[in-house]
Amino acid sequence: MSGLAKATCLLFLWLPQLRCEGFGDTQPQQVHLSYPGVATSMTVTWTTFDPAESVVNFGLSKGKALTQWARGRAKKFVDGGVLRRSMFIHRVTLRDLSPGQRYAYRCGSQQGWSDTFSFQTLRNGSDWSPRFVIYGDMGLVNPQSLPRLINDTENGMYDVLLHVGDFAYDLHSDDAQVGDAFMRAIEPVAALLPYMTCPGNHEEKYNFSNYRARFSMPGDTEGLWYSWDIGPAHIIAFSTEVYFFLEYGPQLVPKQFQWLERDLQEATRPERRKERPWIITMGHRPMYCSNNDLDDCTNYASRVREGLQPHRYGLEDLFYRYGVDLELWAHEHSYERLWPVYNYKVYNGSTKAPYTNPGAPVHIITGSAGCKERLDPFVPDPRDWSAVRFEDYGYARMQIHNKTHIWLEQVSDDQNGKVLDGIWLIKERRGPKVWQP
Repeated sequence: MSGLAKATCLLFLWLPQLRCEGFGDTQPQQVHLSYPGVATSMTVTWTTFDPAESVVNFGLSKGKALTQWARGRAKKFVDGGVLRRSMFIHRVTLRDLSPGQRYAYRCGSQQGWSDTFSFQTLRNGSDWSPRFVIYGDMGLVNPQSLPRLINDTENGMYDVLLHVGDFAYDLHSDDAQVGDAFMRAIEPVAALLPYMTCPGNHEEKYNFSNYRARFSMPGDTEGLWYSWDIGPAHIIAFSTEVYFFLEYGPQLVPKQFQWLERDLQEATRPERRKERPWIITMGHRPMYCSNNDLDDCTNYASRVREGLQPHRYGLEDLFYRYGVDLELWAHEHSYERLWPVYNYKVYNGSTKAPYTNPGAPVHIITGSAGCKERLDPFVPDPRDWSAVRFEDYGYARMQIHNKTHIWLEQVSDDQNGKVLDGIWLIKERRGPKVWQP
């Protein structure tokens, strides 16, 4: 190999978006996991810039021989930018894994292997206590919480990560090279934990094509909404963006709404709700917020809350009707916890224990993981339904302890990991019939 070729390939190691001409670009990068909805399975996704086989070599316990193999396939993705950059997104689902066990793996092919990573499979059934880290709005520039998230993940603090929209700022920018760099940046977290997502407003370019191509969420829907079970919970991820991008929204709003209603009908069947009583939603733009901006959540007739005019496909009534317990949001670059609220009225469980058997869903907004748009200020006086709010970089944690208790807390990166807020959400009764009138 010539000196020039060696120098070019060394540069490629530092800037993987560059092509190493003459040698091919089949080295895996941007490795991340997702949960396909079955406790004995895990999906591995990665990127190459030239065609290559899609293989995962894996085995129990890091440090031991990787004796098992699984194959998948790659799909060519062409970005919508001027350069029409192309890449190959590889997906392999590992099956028949042992629940609750740690596996080591590497992905790629004989044309190039990734580093060796590890993950722990989720447990079967509903009688266990899954741990989550939750945030939205993380960019490639100023991803302030990312080092702390990497450290938490390496210390085994979480089972699943929920990224509630807005990635990279933006995945499509600079002909999708920003998206490539962001996916490499989150690899120390995403290659170890199922990285479960929903789309935000920053993903809308080219009809959400970068988002849909890069992430591997379960289900066979539009790639914008899906649901899955974990422990004693049923989690629903959906797109708030269909209410705002009207070039395709009029078709997708009713389609998503009908899907949501069918999913909630299934989740609230008595035998299903008995096994998995918690119903949790995650969507990017909140229905309520007390931020000092002109976002949808500052409007009384929020589109997400009330739907398209005249009052069609609103999500507040739908979620209330089926007894959704907890609604997770982002978009506002701050943290805000609401009192249990429906139609702007507070329904606390009691004065001393507002989150014990509350009379309405609980909303948490955690969108301050860090991005180039910085933090969002609040209006001076909090609304009646606003319980706690912080203009602070950080992220949320959640542990579903059992079928009646969830612990939620907000961690400050600005304050060196201090827990700023924490509540127990306790539900001994379920379903819309227990809501207060």
